[in-house]
Amino acid sequence: MDLSSISAFHPRLDADRQLLVLELEHGKANEIGSEQLAAFESLCALIEAPDRDQPITCLCTTSRRVSRSGKPIFIAGANVTERVDWDDARVKAHVIRQRKLMQRLRRLPLFNIALSSGVTLGWGTEYMLTADYSIATAAASFALPETGLGIIPGARGTAELASLVGPAQALRLGCSGESIDASEALRIGLVQELAADVDAGLGRVHALAEQLRRRSPLAVASFKAALLDGLGRSEPERIELEEAAYERCVDLGEAAIGRGSFAAIREGKTPAWGKHQLR
Repeated sequence: MDLSSISAFHPRLDADRQLLVLELEHGKANEIGSEQLAAFESLCALIEAPDRDQPITCLCTTSRRVSRSGKPIFIAGANVTERVDWDDARVKAHVIRQRKLMQRLRRLPLFNIALSSGVTLGWGTEYMLTADYSIATAAASFALPETGLGIIPGARGTAELASLVGPAQALRLGCSGESIDASEALRIGLVQELAADVDAGLGRVHALAEQLRRRSPLAVASFKAALLDGLGRSEPERIELEEAAYERCVDLGEAAIGRGSFAAIREGKTPAWGKHQLR
């Protein structure tokens, strides 16, 4: 797999675990500007490509970045500086681009993990909402400072945060801009697990990737899509989505592979799953 289009994220492909790790190390504080948006769009295109030659079942984004003052940083928000001379129309178009990217990242047909260690502001906190599972180290902190800048969290923060942490906690974070630590983020459900440091967090990521690589990529992608599509819908609609996802696995032959390989799977072996377009 050619990772040159996302080289800004220092990608590391662990082919044995089918794991792609992005380690952010750019700009002054891992802020996200136009260049990084383009790299994330390229990442999505790589993962979504129907003819992808390298299976990837797990993605992890993290950072070991430390400021000059010694403060760890995950993503210190959007690059607002680049917008100083922009007119309103360009600002609106730029934020629409961010929002569409975040929606695309949320729907990637694999298991997506965010491992935050350090300052996670604005866009960084919104990035956590694109993950299927979020891990924070003791050094992590989270905040949405946008209302203090005369704007709102516009990259799905306003639209999606309440579904994860509830309306009261979302209103606290979005309206006040209050910063919370990793323990509080875990308590309210912004993250799902704590780790001592980045290495410990990556150890957990490796363990999850080991589990994922044994499973049918089509089944994983189908489960994720049906679950996300069903959020907020009625029970009959959710059941209909489940039925369609299950029958897709049957119709494309994955269920037959699973049945035929049941004894080997019980012994811990991984069958030769089919190659399918996952989206």
